[in-house]
Amino acid sequence: MMPDLFIPKRVWLEKVDNSDGACDVIIQMENGAYYSAMFVTLPFLARQMDLGYEVSKQFPDTPPVRYATLETPHVLVDRLSLDVIEDTIDNLIMLDTFDSLFTQLTDDEGNEYVSRLERRGKRATAEVA
Repeated sequence: MMPDLFIPKRVWLEKVDNSDGACDVIIQMENGAYYSAMFVTLPFLARQMDLGYEVSKQFPDTPPVRYATLETPHVLVDRLSLDVIEDTIDNLIMLDTFDSLFTQLTDDEGNEYVSRLERRGKRATAEVA
């Protein structure tokens, strides 16, 4: 049996910049810990690549090329519905890949969590929507 650490209690979706193709997902686990990850669709990534192309066209010494950079882990899904996202979360937990894609925001007592990202100079926010 999986430890209660990996049993989602609540899931919140927050769209990014009124986008239909990206949202922040915040999860409260049964033990009280909060996790966060970015979920995106293929059309969102295509738009990001178009933006990279438009930016590179504006500099004379850079060849125009379609590209996108992902600074944090993104979970790619076919649509941003609650059912698809919840099923994806369940699959990631069962496949034991949840920890590699989600950032832990708090410990099980609700205190801000000092993650491996903070040690590399990046810090996850402790604020939860």
